[in-house]
Amino acid sequence: MRKFEGFHKGVNLGGWLSQCGAGNYTKEHFDSFMIERDFAMIKDWGLDHVRVPVDAETIQEEDGSLKEEGLYYIDQCIAWCQKYGLNVILDLHKAHGYVFDDESNCQFFYQEKLQDIFVDLWSALAERYGKYRDFLALELLNEVTNREFADPWNRIAARAIKAIREKDKEIRIVVGGIFNDSIFGLSLLEPPADENIVFTFHCYSPLAFTHQGAYWVDRMPKDPEKWKFAYPGTVAAYRKRSEEFFGHDFDSEYPDTLPEQMNVAYFENLMQPALQIAEKYNVPLYCGEYGVIDLADPKDALAWYRDMNSALEKYGIPRAAWSLHDMNFGLADPWLDGVREELLKVL
Repeated sequence: MRKFEGFHKGVNLGGWLSQCGAGNYTKEHFDSFMIERDFAMIKDWGLDHVRVPVDAETIQEEDGSLKEEGLYYIDQCIAWCQKYGLNVILDLHKAHGYVFDDESNCQFFYQEKLQDIFVDLWSALAERYGKYRDFLALELLNEVTNREFADPWNRIAARAIKAIREKDKEIRIVVGGIFNDSIFGLSLLEPPADENIVFTFHCYSPLAFTHQGAYWVDRMPKDPEKWKFAYPGTVAAYRKRSEEFFGHDFDSEYPDTLPEQMNVAYFENLMQPALQIAEKYNVPLYCGEYGVIDLADPKDALAWYRDMNSALEKYGIPRAAWSLHDMNFGLADPWLDGVREELLKVL
C-alpha cells in the first residue's frame, strides 16, 4: 500500500471547533480552548500533525453561506501549524443534518438539500485551502454510523470528491466508512477515485477497556466496581464484558482468529482486513482516532498504547490520538502526568 506522506503520528484537537457543548460555540471558547503554546507543545512532544475536528455549524450557516468568524480559527490553526512545522487534517466532524453521536439527527442521508450544502462547503474549503495541499488534507466526514447509510454515503462522498477536484486536483482527501469509521466499514467503500484518496479507520478496541465508565454508553453501570477493567487480560474476559456493555454490535472486535491473551497480536489481527483493502487498492491507510478514557488506570492506558502503537508501527499506519485536551481522553490532562513521558514514546 502507498504511504500517507507527511503524516506519521499526531493528535486530535477535539473540543475546540467541534463538540463544544451546549452554548459553547462562542468566541470566548474558540479563543481560549486552543492557544499558540499548545501547538508548540505538540511539536515538542515529537508529533508531526494535528487532526482538527470542525462542526459545520462553526463555519457554515444552515443556508449554506460561510461563517468567516469561524473560518478565522482554521486560518489561525494553519498559521500556527506552519510556524511549528505541523501538518494538518481538516475533519468535518458534524454536518448539517448529521451528528454521529445522535441517532435522531441523520436526515443528511435522505435530504438532497442537506447534501448540496455539504458538497458546496467542501468546494469552498478546497478553494480556500488548496494552496496548503503540501501539508494539509481534507477529511470528508467523521464516523458515518448505520449500515443503511453505506450506499448513500458512497454517493455523497463521490459528489464531494468531484467538487473538490474541480477546485484542486492534488489535495489529499480522507474517507472513512460506516459503523463509526470501523475497519469493517472500509470494505463497503467504493474504490478510491484517484491516487490522492486516503482511507481512514478509528480503533478504540477493546471498548470494554478504552470506554470503561463512559457515561454516554447506555448499558454502562454507575458503580465503578462493575465497569473498572484492567489491561491486559484474557480475550475471553474482554469479550464477555463487551457483550454486557455494548451488545453484539461489536462482535467484530473479537474475530475467531484472536490469541487467548490480550496483547499486540490482538491489534495486529484486527488490522488485517484494513491492510488487505489497502493492498487491493494501493490506497494509504490512516488511523484517525485511538485512545483510552481518563477513567482507566494510567499505567494500564500506557500498556494499551504500547501494544496499539507496536501494531501501527509494524504496518506503517499513521495515526492521531484522541485527544489533546479534555473530551474524556485528554493527553495533556493531569491524569497522565505520571506516565506521559513514557506515553509520548508510544503514540
